[in-house]
Order: sequence, then C-alpha cells, then structure tokens
Amino acid sequence: MFNRILGKPKQPSNNALTTLDKLNETLEMLEKKENLLQKKASAEVEKAKAYTKAKNKRAAIQCLKRKKLYEEQMGQLANFQLRVHDQMILLEGAKATTDTVDALRSGAAAMKAMQKATNIDDVDKTMDDINEQTENMKQIQEALATPIGSAADFDEDELEAELEELEGAELEEQLLEPASTAPAAPVQAPAGRVPARPAPQRRTEEEDELAALQAEMAL
Repeated sequence: MFNRILGKPKQPSNNALTTLDKLNETLEMLEKKENLLQKKASAEVEKAKAYTKAKNKRAAIQCLKRKKLYEEQMGQLANFQLRVHDQMILLEGAKATTDTVDALRSGAAAMKAMQKATNIDDVDKTMDDINEQTENMKQIQEALATPIGSAADFDEDELEAELEELEGAELEEQLLEPASTAPAAPVQAPAGRVPARPAPQRRTEEEDELAALQAEMAL
C-alpha cells in the first residue's frame, strides 16, 4: 500500500557514486606520487652531503637542484590533492542535497495522495453515519426499557403512596414494641464474699421519650 502511495524508492545516483570513487582513486594516486617524490628529495640531500664531504661541490649542487625540482612537483601534487578534496566535498554536499529534495518530494506526494484518498466530504459523511447509528441504538435501548403488558398499566403515583403507607405502618409497629433487655447472666461470687450489686443504668433520653409515648398510647 505504502509502495503504491510513495512509489518505488529512488536508487542512489550511480553517476555521483562513480565520480566519488574516481576522485578517491585519484587522491590515493597523488598521495603515492608525493611520497615517492619525498623519498627522492631525501635521497638527493643525502647525496649532496656525501659529495660535500668528498669536496665535490659541483655534484652536490646538482643534487640540491634535483631536490628543488622534486619539491616543486610535490607542491603541485599538494595543490592537486586540495582541488580533489574540494571537488569531493562539493559533490558529497550536492548528493546530500539531491537526496534530501527527493525525500521531501516523496513525502509531499504521499501526503497529497492520502489527502486525495480521504477528502473532507467523506469524513463528514462518515461522522453523520456514526451519529445516526448512535441515535438509533439509543432509541432501541429506550424502547426495550419501556414496560409492556400489565406492567405498563401500573400508576407510579399509586405505587409510591402505597410504599409510604407501608413505611408508616412499619414505623408505628416499631414504636409500639416494648423495650426489652436481655437478662444479665448471674455472676458466681467467690465463697465467703458477697457479690457487689451492679449500679443501676441510667436511661437515655430516647428511651425516656419512647416510654412516655408508649404510656400515652396505652391511655
């Protein structure tokens, strides 16, 4: 799918890679020639020293002249290497720029294709369908929750009034019930000792009110 949208990825430029390889080979060749000239120049210096010791001034001067020629050639080779380095840097920068532009172009084409495949009208229609289905499901759930048959004829107000009567009757029964307390278990006192009588418990205000209400209802 993404290959259809993005298209086939472009292969790296063979021309640029071939050129970079050629420049690298040229740079290696120049470095080898420079090293060879350096060795020749060093050898001429050693020869000049030997001729100087032998008092052969003319031959020593010729050696130094050749050394100068080698050094001039080494200077030219150094300039050639600098130019090759500059060309490699420019070519690598151009290749990076081209690759970046190609990537951006592919991204823009992919985004354009996706926007074309999903336009705003389709999105609006899809959202309308979702809202419609949601509303239909809500109505179905409400229809299923609606009582049918005999249960639909019951009056909610009557049922609530009946419930209030039941709650009032239950409360009245609770008020009419006498207060009952469980008998305390007898305490075995040790032999020869009289058990202490428990202190009478004070009734709470609620118990007093309940007892007064029971007395009035008994009248």
